Formats: sequence, C-alpha cells, structure tokens
Amino acid sequence: MNDRMIKEHVETLLKKDRRLDGRKLTEYRKPISVESGFIETAEGSARVIIGDTEVLVGVKMGVETPYPDTPNKGNLMVNAELTPLSSPEFESGPPGIQSIELARVIDRAIRESKFIDSEKLCIEEGEKVWSVMVDISPVNDAGNLFDAGALGAIAALKSARFPGYDGERVDYKKHTDKKLPLRKTPISVTVHKIGDKLIVDPISDEEKSSDARLTVVHREDGKMCALQKGGTMPLSSDDIAKMIDLGIEKGKELAKALE
Repeated sequence: MNDRMIKEHVETLLKKDRRLDGRKLTEYRKPISVESGFIETAEGSARVIIGDTEVLVGVKMGVETPYPDTPNKGNLMVNAELTPLSSPEFESGPPGIQSIELARVIDRAIRESKFIDSEKLCIEEGEKVWSVMVDISPVNDAGNLFDAGALGAIAALKSARFPGYDGERVDYKKHTDKKLPLRKTPISVTVHKIGDKLIVDPISDEEKSSDARLTVVHREDGKMCALQKGGTMPLSSDDIAKMIDLGIEKGKELAKALE
C-alpha cells in the first residue's frame, strides 16, 4: 500500500479505537527495557528496547573551551545517526532532517530540564570545561525513536562516569567513580494526533500517518520542562491540554523502566 492508503487504513481503525497491531490507543508496546552500561569503552551508555524499536546511546566526555556566552558552564552536544542498518528509509551520508530533528528534540529535553548541573562541569572559567557528548544510534527503527532515544540518553547520562584527568590530559582508559552532576530526571513522551485521535508509541506506519505530534517533557517531580511540536497540522489549545495530560500520565511507565 502507498502512504495515502496506509493513512486511510490507520484512520479507519482509529475511529473504532483500534490500532494496526491491536494495541489500545494509549498503550506502549512491550517490552520496555533499559540496560545501562552497555558499552564498556564509553563513559556512559544504554540500550533501550520498546517493542521492536531498539536504540543504543553512548556518552563521551572531554575537556574543551566553554562557549563564549556560558564561560562558567560545561558544554552539551547531542547527535543522532540514522543509518540504513536501522531502516531502509534512511540513507548513508551527512545527517538528514530526521537526524537533526531527533537530536534537537532530545537535546532540548536534557537542556531545558536542567538535568545536568552544567556549572559543576566548569574546571577553569572561560578556559576549560567538561563537554558531554551524547550519541544516539538506532539499531532498529520500528517507530517512536523520539521516546526511545530520549529514554536512552537519560539512562546513559545516569550511568556515566568521568574519565581520568590530571589537569592536562584526559585518560580514557581510566574510568573514575565520579558521576555526572545530575538533578531531577526528565521524562519525554511524544503524543501523536491522527485525525481526531491521540495515540502514543506509534509504529512506523502510524508515524507516516501522523498529522501532528507534541513531545511533552516533564521532570519526575511533576514540573513541566519543554514542549516540542512537530508535524504539518495545527493543534488547538484543547488538543495541547489533552496531549500534555496524556504525556504526563504515560511518562510514569517510562520512569519505571529507568528504575
């Protein structure tokens, strides 16, 4: 079936409160699993599985010059690499729009929640700070990389340990017991609107049928951190309110996986 036919089929099922794989509209696929410390050579890492979607996340740390506008804060960089290995939809080469958007949404969740206490990453103001680099690599894209990637990024940061550093050189062969300075954990849930129905954790065909999506980021203490809208269709204030409520409610399931 072409994309138009898939969308019509998806919308027909949703009108009956049914989905392509038989789930309820607001039900996540199973299993939801998080395995930390998956990559020994990284400072932090995680493997996340949601249904058939699998993502690896690695954290590397280095000593660099701070950004001019934040001389007393560490640097954060989030990258996502979408390769043909994970989906025939992706192509080799420079990052495409999907890679850039995935990295940007996850970066915003980490940054806006102030999950990392970046001032404690400062070594010498204006001269040296720790840089934290998060690399997201899907192994199998069966839908919902936004939630799987964000969950993996948080788990990898939680598992991260500083490498050895003598004031001049970073020793990547030595991992210390010192953890990253972290605050309250952010949880990211992306809610999709298809027709007049709201769903979570879409599979690939449902993502293609999505009219709009809203990524809802809140901390474990309930504080809202960020909202990121995607898709071509507008959302009403009522849509947004319902999507926020649903995102916060479903975030409890993802928070349990992190435990």
